Amino acid sequence: MRGIYFDGKKAVYRRDLPEPVPAPTESLIRICLAAVCNTDKEILRGYRPDFRGVMGHEFVGVVEKSPDPSLIGKTVVGELNASCGKCIYCRTGRPTHCTYRRVLGMNQKDGCFAEYMTIETSLLHLVPEGLPMEKAIYTEPLAAAFEIMTQVSFTDDRNVAVLGDGRLAYCVVQAFCSRGRRVTVIGKHPEKLERFAPYAEVTLEREKEAYEVVIEATGSPEGIKQALGLVRKKGTIVLKSTYAGEVSLPLSLVAVNEITIVGSRCGPFVPALEALSSGRAQFPEITLFAPDEYERAFTDTGFKAGFRFTDL
Repeated sequence: MRGIYFDGKKAVYRRDLPEPVPAPTESLIRICLAAVCNTDKEILRGYRPDFRGVMGHEFVGVVEKSPDPSLIGKTVVGELNASCGKCIYCRTGRPTHCTYRRVLGMNQKDGCFAEYMTIETSLLHLVPEGLPMEKAIYTEPLAAAFEIMTQVSFTDDRNVAVLGDGRLAYCVVQAFCSRGRRVTVIGKHPEKLERFAPYAEVTLEREKEAYEVVIEATGSPEGIKQALGLVRKKGTIVLKSTYAGEVSLPLSLVAVNEITIVGSRCGPFVPALEALSSGRAQFPEITLFAPDEYERAFTDTGFKAGFRFTDL
């Protein structure tokens, strides 16, 4: 089987990977499309030093085998985190933080950068009829953006800024736009900000206005420091960026100004699929590569890069 394998130091293209065998609760997925996330790039920089295996967690595929016969032959996307169902987090409604969770392409579970992948059947979601795979591939990152709305209250009197002008920020803006909410995007690249103009107010980083909620989506360690300079006293920072390395912060400023910092990652697939299927969320076309062109995919400077393994 062809796939892109992380050996602890670098990504390697292999043609000798064994085809995975699903456990009784798992389904076997034939991968059609798989997309590169910034987290995949951070793994190459040391974000998950203990991981060894097939990379990737954003995919669209077809169910080949499943304990649920109704799924066989269906086009699906899937969530990242397989939980144990028994630990304190699972028992209290926090399964994505399961003590023993396995995470696609990141922790104790091979991911989707291969021709086939196994996944817990309960994590699968049907792709709505009529939604092209090239659009459905954005489900997982858009779902992560919708997670913000489950964590923070967004009333009309709370002005909101999205800090960043890359893919992560774009997903956040599309989630808010699909709910009829217009936000301000603060970035540093005029050419990138043009992409946001139809959906949000845009401004360059020198913006000095303060905001009740600042969503940090820069993908950079410096983003949280910038967010602290933009948020109002008693305001909220939502931290979406994940990266290798550590950041030092003036925590006394956080305490004195009573700022709330909310970490945010994986989110609900259902509203993401609905927004994509209805056209309320719009994304640029993904740039697709053959799996053996993985180095080009990882360094591509377009909006989104990915791999085409098989067609429907």
